[in-house]
Amino acid sequence: MSDMDEIKLNTSELKERAGDLRAGQRVLLSGTAYTSRDAAHKRITEMLDRGEEPPYSLSGAAIYYAGPTPAPEGMPIGSCGPTTSARMDPYTPRFLDLGLRCMIGKGGRSKEVIEAMKRNGAVYLCAIGGAGALAAKCITGCEVIAFEDLGCESVKKLTLKDFPLIVGIDSLGGSILQ
Repeated sequence: MSDMDEIKLNTSELKERAGDLRAGQRVLLSGTAYTSRDAAHKRITEMLDRGEEPPYSLSGAAIYYAGPTPAPEGMPIGSCGPTTSARMDPYTPRFLDLGLRCMIGKGGRSKEVIEAMKRNGAVYLCAIGGAGALAAKCITGCEVIAFEDLGCESVKKLTLKDFPLIVGIDSLGGSILQ
């Protein structure tokens, strides 16, 4: 398979297939992903510190670093572009060690995150910044599941359909971002 081939992937397959993805490959991702940004990551970490379960299982999960706008009439979600992933780096190695398999965002990641990705067979997929309205067309469902008081930064369960992404960093540490 060449780097230019599009790989159709469902989030339910991430545990088995994340290790096969390579930096630069194009992915059309379908299935369930959860929005979480820095405020939600901080709260989830506090829950974990107290021995509580997070609002969604991290095992095999895909997190999209996004804060969608409210849905216009007839749409499940408003504009839903990626946010800068580095803001989640202080929390990410722990999440990866708990089973997180895929992160979606924009920008580079820290050495600590990349080492945790390699240790856990995880992948970082890049979404196109500035194209949130177009990205929303690939989201067929959206439900707030935690921290509603955070507004656009609440944790949402998204249903994706052929969401276009590029493998930014693969599970071996290969990267298009350096």
